[in-house]
Amino acid sequence: MLTTKVGLQMPTGMAYDEWERAGRQLADVLDSSSWWLGDWLVYGKDHYTDRYQRGIRAAGLSYQTLRNYAWVSRRFDLARRRPALSFQHHAELASMPVEEQDLWLDRAEQGQWTTKQLRGAIRAARRGAQQPCTPAEPSRRLEVPGSRFQWWHKAAEQLGVDFEQWVMSTLDSAAASALKDPGKPAECAEVPGLKRVKSLAAPAAGVPEESTRPGSLPERIRPVAISA
Repeated sequence: MLTTKVGLQMPTGMAYDEWERAGRQLADVLDSSSWWLGDWLVYGKDHYTDRYQRGIRAAGLSYQTLRNYAWVSRRFDLARRRPALSFQHHAELASMPVEEQDLWLDRAEQGQWTTKQLRGAIRAARRGAQQPCTPAEPSRRLEVPGSRFQWWHKAAEQLGVDFEQWVMSTLDSAAASALKDPGKPAECAEVPGLKRVKSLAAPAAGVPEESTRPGSLPERIRPVAISA
């Protein structure tokens, strides 16, 4: 097999095993050349700060591509590069702290991951880290008259607290009073500015009259989500 500047001359009758081995060798050369070019540019920038770009132009190379190679090369010194992994494997990890780089390099090397598999594992780990430690509790919907819904909303706004927190805290206080148990579930947090209510059994003063008058027409119902 003969390599030239403009192509590759393949011998007639090449066996499959030889063809496959040649492909692996070419891939190794391509991958190694990324490291070579990155190291070459790093050396030039460190030693010829005012002339290295002239060398890039003379070599006919793309500065943007070389700069990417150089960035990865700087992030991994020779002792930390894994021959069993590609340059692109390292590029996927270049922005991470050194400890995380080594951790993922170990995983990729042991699992013989492709670059795509490494990228997918990193994404999955990040999604897992963003999820809450405990699953969210299911919600239940309680239908209430629209006038009461607006009245409660007004009360929460007047106190300057979040409406849903106000509803939850008020119901928690009423439950504790009715059950003669001052303790609450651990997840129940007090909302600043709220007082305990004595009872929710009877309509409180100020509730719109049509919501309690016997024989009145039914109001539009507003659903309220309550965690349960």
